[in-house]
Amino acid sequence: MPDTRPDLHDLESSYQQWSDSAAQVLAKSKRVDVADLRGTPETLLSTTTPDALTIKPLYTRRDELDEPGLPGSYPFVRGSDRVRDVNMGWRVTERFGDPVGEPQDPAALNQAILEALNNGASGLWLTVGDSAIAPKDLAAVLDGVYLDLVPVTLDAGAAGIEAAQVLQPLLPDSATVGTVSSYGLAPLTAAFSGRPAVALADAIGVAASAGAAVRSIRVDGTDFALGGATDVQELALVTAAGVEYLRALTAAGLAVDKALNQLTFALSATDDQFGTVAKFRAIRRLWGRVAEVSGAPEAGGAVTHGVTALSMMSQRDPWVNMLRVTTATFGAGVGGADQITVLPFDVALPPADRTTSPSFSRRMARNTQLLLIEESNVAKVLDPAGGAWFVESLTDDLAASAWALFQEIEAKGGYQKALDDGWIGEQVSISLAARDEAVAHRTTSLTGINEFPNLAEKPLTTPGSADFVDLPTAAPNLARTARPFERLRDRSDAFLASHGKRPIAMLLPLGSVAEHNARTTFIANLLAAGGIESVNPGPLTADAIAAARATSGDPVVAVLCAANPRYESDGAGALAAAREAGFHTVLLAGPAKAWTDEQNAPDGYLQIGIDAISTLTELLDTIEAES
Repeated sequence: MPDTRPDLHDLESSYQQWSDSAAQVLAKSKRVDVADLRGTPETLLSTTTPDALTIKPLYTRRDELDEPGLPGSYPFVRGSDRVRDVNMGWRVTERFGDPVGEPQDPAALNQAILEALNNGASGLWLTVGDSAIAPKDLAAVLDGVYLDLVPVTLDAGAAGIEAAQVLQPLLPDSATVGTVSSYGLAPLTAAFSGRPAVALADAIGVAASAGAAVRSIRVDGTDFALGGATDVQELALVTAAGVEYLRALTAAGLAVDKALNQLTFALSATDDQFGTVAKFRAIRRLWGRVAEVSGAPEAGGAVTHGVTALSMMSQRDPWVNMLRVTTATFGAGVGGADQITVLPFDVALPPADRTTSPSFSRRMARNTQLLLIEESNVAKVLDPAGGAWFVESLTDDLAASAWALFQEIEAKGGYQKALDDGWIGEQVSISLAARDEAVAHRTTSLTGINEFPNLAEKPLTTPGSADFVDLPTAAPNLARTARPFERLRDRSDAFLASHGKRPIAMLLPLGSVAEHNARTTFIANLLAAGGIESVNPGPLTADAIAAARATSGDPVVAVLCAANPRYESDGAGALAAAREAGFHTVLLAGPAKAWTDEQNAPDGYLQIGIDAISTLTELLDTIEAES
């Protein structure tokens, strides 16, 4: 067939037409001339990721990259398994054995596992060790499980060697990518997160004698991601750790291809849908390149396990977590993960505070995957996002940036040296601080937490549980994204318990509803994120403020809410009346430039982009001190 695609000249012409039209819209929205726009439409409409990657507003054939090959072949971008069963899709890998909310009797646990397999699970992830499954009980726990069909991944920590020795004789002689099991030995990545693990030398010893149906080493990117690492950092660090393992394995006498076949990779799947898709594609490109450089490109297919990120799970409004894990699962599945584990929606809650049964939480987590596979047909096509200009560009950008960071780690002496020197921890800490700052300033939105919080929601947690962790995989360095706001909500709950009411701030709307509604809505949402209830008496004049305060319980904090012209005409009088009425703190909804009376200014300004954590903390301090 003839090539009917437009030539480069037509592409540039069409893009310029879009650019000119977009410039007209932007100029109109900003009320300026097109010539006065500060940049091109592409620049103005682009966004920047935490990894400093640019996401453009429009991708066209101008962004087309070379075809990355077929699934199951180098460079494996499109998948590591060319013969994956598209009816089964990825392995729905359910986790068992955690010491919370689980039957620990081997027979009962075996029954729960068989029930899960009968209801759609197709892979198992078992916690082994203290307070979990005893290594000696693995055979009983797996009784009746067809291990030639169901891959098993162990999370055994310091008991990893003993657990591997018990599991090994239960496994078949060979396995495909989809049915390969893993001993889950992860000493290098666990050394970063603080999880218990076996010694590296012991892990290498097990791998050197492992059979063809198992991969011994787990390069676990979640150890970095749950501590605040960005996508590029997670990819670079698992690549660096993987290379460190590869060197140790070959030094122990394994051929390069055999050594490559002893590694699996775990990555964190988040509610950044396209970022997750691209991350799972990028790790295969990166590891394929490592295999090529090592001389065995045909063995470079990275086997990946996607785990929905515990760091994104909230305690407040935890049902929103169902939406988060659905998006994360979609991203990992479309990105080609070989197996995916969806953590229960209430996993961040202490067991005593959970309002649903473990069986319900498990079923919802399992069905999230089954709905995507069997009803949405996401797995019917290998690499369904392949060829999409945006996805291919983002994959390439992630891989290139991660490879550059990996090379920097290598220049510092490799993963272990960079870890021992504290450099890796420092880099991840910087990223965590940047992430927390974005959340605090609400440039990163968390539904039900810093945006659209439900202040009337009955708290499910007990005071001081904002940092609760109950999964062994939740490493000591876990940093949940929602935790700063949840701590504020905990303070509000404690205030409610001791005073019979929540902390209150009064809104002072000036002018008509049309004038102040946008700002009263914004302020109520902002205050609720910190557990502060807003009282809105409706439009007020200066002489009505004192009476409104008296009927509202005499709150000590007030927020003036109006359109800028109303501040100019009525603001000074309302501020004076508010101070005379007895308000300790009077704030303004809007920027400082909206206030024109330099002699008598409000105590602060509440606008988009402020540090909400700092502001709300100060307001709670004020309210608590006056109460």
